[in-house]
Amino acid sequence: MPIDPRIKFRHLHTFLEVARQKSVIRAAENLHVSQPAVTKTVRELEEVLGIDLFERDGRGIRLTRYGEVFLRHAGATVTALRQAVDSVSREVANAAPPLRIGALPTVSARIMPSAMQTFLREETGSLIKIVTGDNAVLLEQLRLGDLDLVVGRLAAPEKMVGFSFEHLYSERVVFAVRAGHPILGRPGPIFEHLAHFPVLMPTRTSIIRPVVEQYLIANGVASLPVQIETVSDSFGRAFVRGTDAVWVISEGVVAGDIQEGALATLPLDMSGTSGPVGLTMRADVLPSLPLTLLMQAIRNAAQASTIPGR
Repeated sequence: MPIDPRIKFRHLHTFLEVARQKSVIRAAENLHVSQPAVTKTVRELEEVLGIDLFERDGRGIRLTRYGEVFLRHAGATVTALRQAVDSVSREVANAAPPLRIGALPTVSARIMPSAMQTFLREETGSLIKIVTGDNAVLLEQLRLGDLDLVVGRLAAPEKMVGFSFEHLYSERVVFAVRAGHPILGRPGPIFEHLAHFPVLMPTRTSIIRPVVEQYLIANGVASLPVQIETVSDSFGRAFVRGTDAVWVISEGVVAGDIQEGALATLPLDMSGTSGPVGLTMRADVLPSLPLTLLMQAIRNAAQASTIPGR
């Protein structure tokens, strides 16, 4: 069936930006056009398709069931077009395609430095962009074609539709504190003392947040008086080193600090918090040669890593 000639690139571009921002206002700001122009473009696309792509969600909007389906294919279309443009540009400039990688903080700290050293020796000439953030945010950017690869935890089945996942290793969550923290010397169960200290928790959108909450509830901790949510490893590291806070974090983020003796982990059985970490790609996109080389470098770095519980 031929594509309706009324569908233009601007329709797809606008649709993808609204889907990513979940807001017409923010999409208009990013696209540098007026809000009515964004609304008009989306309505034009909906009229051509004969379906509603968005629906109200409180004060915001969300994709409809049809919108979710269209998102997967629209994202693939724009990605393919970008690859075509990149290919032409490379022919003109004789340059390798850019690589856009999303990585969890634990991966950025433990795996990517070694992987990048290996990859740079290949001298592909590729421009490399590494983005760190929440697993959910990175996967959404991957789905929209803004990233080529995500190195992170395996998401829930409904979040992995349209993606392929390759397992690299498994990683557990730990409770990290500064060396010499008073909780380490207190008698009795550690969970009875947690309420006396600030606790840094993963944000509610973090993939490990449900794991942490279930673990705390299973050990009799229903709430924490002083709780700070963050995904910033730089803030967490600085705050925990200088205070009596307890940091609930993936082990790979603090492995170096623990080896240096700056931080220590609470003596708790965290085996039940272990989760798979690996490579996630769009199932409908074939990796370029530079990306294939980088993926192999990441595999080698993960295999050489000494992350416990791998």
